Amino acid sequence: MSATDLPDLTDLTPGARRILDVGSVLFYEKGIHAVGVDTIASESGVTKPILYTNFGSKDGLVVAYLANRHRWWWRLLEEEVARAPSPRALAVFDVYAADHGNSHRGCAFLNAAAELPADHPGHGVIRYHKHAVYALLDELVREDVPADVDHEALANHLFLLVEGAFAHRPVYGTDLLAQARGMAAELLAGRSAPPGTR
Repeated sequence: MSATDLPDLTDLTPGARRILDVGSVLFYEKGIHAVGVDTIASESGVTKPILYTNFGSKDGLVVAYLANRHRWWWRLLEEEVARAPSPRALAVFDVYAADHGNSHRGCAFLNAAAELPADHPGHGVIRYHKHAVYALLDELVREDVPADVDHEALANHLFLLVEGAFAHRPVYGTDLLAQARGMAAELLAGRSAPPGTR
């Protein structure tokens, strides 16, 4: 999947946008399986036929939710990275640790991956999102870290640090993210090396 394969959500009708907004909150807060189309229609004040006309099915709405979440999250990352000092990879940790109002349950993509069957089309969006985060870290490491460093190993290590800490946010809050950021700063400064690179 590429960015062009993500659903285009720019021309949604007001009713469809309301369904997506309400469904997104419910899916994240309560879980995908726990929320039915009746609940989404009722809480959005929009009829189920509007949901089916615009998204095809609940599965289609889940894909739209994940794509919309990716775009929202990606804007936060780009804005933070654009204004961050070097090494800018630390800005990724800052975004993950910040309280944006709806990240207290941890990673929406990992939560969805745990719920969705293996053949669900939402997995394509989940993989795209995770690959994009890794690719951003890899790009930032290559731009901000000396050439004699194993950039791929370092980017991999940073990815695992931020993702692992964020996955535990519902359990530990932002404490692990702060620790992970400190470890990342040590790695980026060359004061320690990722496992397997010594």
